Amino acid sequence: MLNYPPSQTVDCIENYHGTEIADPYRWLEEGDSPETAAWIAAQNTLTFGYLAQLPDRDRLKARLTEIWNYEKYSAPYKRGDRYFFYKNDGLQNQSVLYWLDRLDGEAQILLDPNALSEDGTVALGGTAIDPQGRYLAYGLSQGGSDWTTWHVRDIATGEDLGDVIEWVKFSGAAWTHDGAGFFYSRYDAPTSELQDVNEFQKLYYHRLGTSQTEDELVLEFPDEPKWGSSASVTDDGRYLVVSVWRDTTRTNRFYYKDLSDPKAVIVELIDNFDAAYDFIDNDGTRFWFETNQDAPKSKVIEIDIATGDRRELIPETENPIESVSTLNDRFYVTYLQDAKNQVEHFALDGSDRQIVELPGIGSIGGFSGKRSDRDTFYVFTSFTTPTTIYRYDCATGTSTIFRQPEVNIDCDRFITEQVFYTSKDGTRIPMFVTHLKTITRDGSNPTYLYGYGGFNVSLTPNFSVSQLLWMEQGGILAIPNLRGGGEYGEAWHEAGMKDRKQNVFDDFIAAGEWLIAEGYTSKEKLAIGGGSNGGLLVGACMVQRPDLFAAALPAVGVLDMLRFHKFTIGWAWCSEYGTPNDPADFPALFAYSPLHNLKPDTDYPATLIITADRDDRVVPAHSFKFAAALQAANTGDRPQLIRIETQAGHGAGKPTSKQIEEVVDKWAFLLKVMNCSIAA
Repeated sequence: MLNYPPSQTVDCIENYHGTEIADPYRWLEEGDSPETAAWIAAQNTLTFGYLAQLPDRDRLKARLTEIWNYEKYSAPYKRGDRYFFYKNDGLQNQSVLYWLDRLDGEAQILLDPNALSEDGTVALGGTAIDPQGRYLAYGLSQGGSDWTTWHVRDIATGEDLGDVIEWVKFSGAAWTHDGAGFFYSRYDAPTSELQDVNEFQKLYYHRLGTSQTEDELVLEFPDEPKWGSSASVTDDGRYLVVSVWRDTTRTNRFYYKDLSDPKAVIVELIDNFDAAYDFIDNDGTRFWFETNQDAPKSKVIEIDIATGDRRELIPETENPIESVSTLNDRFYVTYLQDAKNQVEHFALDGSDRQIVELPGIGSIGGFSGKRSDRDTFYVFTSFTTPTTIYRYDCATGTSTIFRQPEVNIDCDRFITEQVFYTSKDGTRIPMFVTHLKTITRDGSNPTYLYGYGGFNVSLTPNFSVSQLLWMEQGGILAIPNLRGGGEYGEAWHEAGMKDRKQNVFDDFIAAGEWLIAEGYTSKEKLAIGGGSNGGLLVGACMVQRPDLFAAALPAVGVLDMLRFHKFTIGWAWCSEYGTPNDPADFPALFAYSPLHNLKPDTDYPATLIITADRDDRVVPAHSFKFAAALQAANTGDRPQLIRIETQAGHGAGKPTSKQIEEVVDKWAFLLKVMNCSIAA
């Protein structure tokens, strides 16, 4: 039995629509208080002391470091006469941005974030290169925060200009065609940068060589604090195009401005939130969009901004559209088919459908560029295929390997199956199951069931050496495509939203039951994991079915469903979850909120809660309160620990060194609590 640090309770009761609910650990929401700091230190002392003595940890770390140490590349992209790409030599904390003047030339370092901090906790939070390839605008994030400070670098000299843009969040930079400046969105300076509610985002234009105080305010919504905007400039340089958002749903307004006319005003082309309108490209006044208007799996349409005429170019199919680009004067459309990618291309009037021959069954990224480009790059990956960069010739339809990593692990030893199982209400759910070819389905295999199930996010095959390390030890990796995701279009997403959120948990629980029934594993060897919305998934399922799982790893989770909307950007998730302020939404939220459904004197799965002190997306108070309540409620002898990373945030930009430590802690914890022996 572990001696958990004491977590004091306070007399805090709130009335929600006639229901009084206690919040005894409310004080842990004060992240900067001495009391919270002392609690964090005590919990970390216990947790890291426990993890350090795990018998398999050192061997796992040595092996993970060995297989992590391989060159990783991004797909190159072109601006002006230069190509740009990211590369990590293997164990660098942050990937480095390079440029080439030709593809067979010698790469030059443009920006190395590793030189900006000793521990790798300063990361790139966004980059934008002007159309001529002369300037790099780049945002830096400190310690994993979503806040970024932007700078500008002269690419030819490698020197920074004096421009500094602060308090940017959820925004990139959109250069004007002449490279004179860029558009960006920002918030006012917060009082508490890690907890303040993010509201009243504004769109500005920054001209190079001027102070941020002189930036031109382009668009604001003084009567709509929740609205924000994302800007870009069309490839012909003529139009500023703006997507206006108000939450996390796939709906937006669409505005534009003619940059060739100094007197032009912003035009509200689409002035309601009836659907998603994702701008693809334009030919003069003919604007092309991917939209889910009357098409839950999306289609491609054209709107002539001069006449207002609309027409459908590429109709909706049974497979959802994941992305659309223009290359070689054609549309390139990436589809999802049972959570795997396929790519097709069409003439600009939607005719002449052609299928791109891909290297295999897996996930695709790329096929980006300009409409005049005759070739492009894409990445292909699967659970057992390292991410490989291909160069694609649009005219011939041929793919050639551009960069292929060499990984110190025999991927041919593993196999991926796609299976289908039935959820509680009869819905058919797909799931990827990957493992060593030599395993026997005798119920003895340690199994890691990972899920997300929300926000229209699709879980497709991806290569991960951390997952391979788990499977190399004889573990099984199972990833179901739960409702709430985007694998089958908007209807699939909506089936896991708001008062239908329980469907997601039922899907996940049914996946665990299926794995046991089919002999892959047993209750004593089944662990669950997920992060962010996936952390909510894990928290809800371990609380609802503590008997089904041996261990749980909820990471940076949304665990307090009655107060999530009160911090940073949490209000935007009300479109996904509902809001506790609404008496119609409250019952469902209260019914599954992990924090509020912990029951005293219950034997919960061995749990390692993972969070970070600078997470300003899902504030760590969610995990703090859940950990305190779990330790108080648990009656069994299985460990209930919280791992609180320092100088880290929600996950983006986390240094390689911290990633390796976290992965090793997870796998060593699971092997210990499920009584598994590591392979020699």
